[in-house]
Amino acid sequence: MNYRVNAIFSKDSNGYYVFCAELPGCHTQGATFEEVRANMKEAVELYLETMTKEEIEESLNKEFVTTTLEVAVA
Repeated sequence: MNYRVNAIFSKDSNGYYVFCAELPGCHTQGATFEEVRANMKEAVELYLETMTKEEIEESLNKEFVTTTLEVAVA
């Protein structure tokens, strides 16, 4: 069965980092975007293999909204 998950990517001078908001602890890193994307796909597949169908549906039945916040620092 195919599922869709939210993957949040970030990049710094050391490479790329990604985590899945729906699956706590499911994260990985890589030198390139293509590498980290492939690593994340594998990480999610392995993570989901450890869960029951009910657990998967409960975890993936969440809504996420991302936005940018402007904050002031004193």
